[in-house]
Amino acid sequence: MSVSKDEFRAALGRFVSGVTVVTTRGDDDRPVGMTVSAFASVSLEPPLILACIDKRASVHGRFAEGTYFAVNILAEDQEHLSRRFASKDQDRFNGTRYTEGVTGPPLLEGALAYLECRVVHSYPGGDHTIIVGEVESTSVAESKPLAYFRGGYSQLA
Repeated sequence: MSVSKDEFRAALGRFVSGVTVVTTRGDDDRPVGMTVSAFASVSLEPPLILACIDKRASVHGRFAEGTYFAVNILAEDQEHLSRRFASKDQDRFNGTRYTEGVTGPPLLEGALAYLECRVVHSYPGGDHTIIVGEVESTSVAESKPLAYFRGGYSQLA
């Protein structure tokens, strides 16, 4: 039995996920980033996470071949950043406030949490590349998360 893309998407849409923007530096040292909802913890010892990067994304190569990246977990008031970094705009950082992380990747101002990671593995995953990173630095803030459910943004009560 085969599941259609529409059926698969509808089923996955019932899973509430947080919204992240994954960032790194380009070959020219310019910041690059994209919205990623396929993000998960992998291991506590050592601290590992994974992010899935669409192979069609304009910044795919930079993440697939990079050394360091950051996961910016968005707060409930950052829907505009999720939309910006999900767009086809090549200069997604134009007008975006950020600081440089300890390991170099951009950290978006106001994010709920940051995880700075060193790439330890990269695996093919269908139309995505699965990037596994060892977390080397974190920072957290007190706020509510931006959530994604059934194809739209949601806020927790």
